[in-house]
Amino acid sequence: MILKIINTVLMLIAIFMGLKQGYAMLTVKPEMLEIFSKWNFNRTVLIINGAVTIISALLIPFPRTFVWGNFLMGAGILMIICFRLLDKDLKGVAIELPFLILNMIIIYLQHPLSKTN
Repeated sequence: MILKIINTVLMLIAIFMGLKQGYAMLTVKPEMLEIFSKWNFNRTVLIINGAVTIISALLIPFPRTFVWGNFLMGAGILMIICFRLLDKDLKGVAIELPFLILNMIIIYLQHPLSKTN
């Protein structure tokens, strides 16, 4: 029971962060444009990335799309980590890594409302 509560809290954190970052990309906030423009992301690609991030966050709460949402969000985070590694930005990687690990932990703990627990 306590694991289900912990996983629910972790899911809510991941969903909130996904919606927040996705909205910042979707509305092309200047700081997002600054970060992604060094990797040759234009406004359109940033908007698409933001939409995918929001969609992935919205897929997580539902047991049938839970894994897909976490997979999409993790893939987006992994993409950012790879770009930061190309820039040799280890501080940026260290900032992104906990979010990737969060998605992996949530997948491992499974959806709190799934019947397979």
